[in-house]
Amino acid sequence: MFIAHELRKSNIAEYLLYMWQIEDTIRAFGCSLSRIRREYIDHFDYTDEQKDEEADWFGNLIRMMNSEGCRDQGHLQINKVTLQQLEELHAQLLASPKFPFYNAEYYKVLPYIVELRNRGANKEENEIETCFNSLYGVMMLRLQKKEITLNTQHAVKEISTFIGMLNDYYLKDKQEPLEFE
Repeated sequence: MFIAHELRKSNIAEYLLYMWQIEDTIRAFGCSLSRIRREYIDHFDYTDEQKDEEADWFGNLIRMMNSEGCRDQGHLQINKVTLQQLEELHAQLLASPKFPFYNAEYYKVLPYIVELRNRGANKEENEIETCFNSLYGVMMLRLQKKEITLNTQHAVKEISTFIGMLNDYYLKDKQEPLEFE
């Protein structure tokens, strides 16, 4: 909860990836709050009050996962909405002549997106979701200490730069709405 709140304010892309990881963490503990508290939360250097707050947050996420039918797979609605906001901003940035650097970065990364989409199971997912899925997949490979090919490393570096730029525009838009025309 504490990490999520900080990331939501400072880096929406990292926040979304973190929340996907939290969803998977909840699943790894069988959606059991008592296990999450005992085997996960209690290992953090938090006060008892902070641990209780964190457990409440996880409890709320578990309830949402159960009610939204994403106990085994998929993403919470709050995370889908965040992704949708990024997708909408992406479309606005592309449609506007005021953001040529964003457009240039998009066309630089587009071949990777097309290749990833062609390899993936869901060829209908949008481009931003494809980028996030690739970043999350590589993050999981790194956590598992699995090998990542040089081509994949290069693609992820380009995608990270692109998503970083989208993130920056998202934060700017939240501070003071961007003008697209």
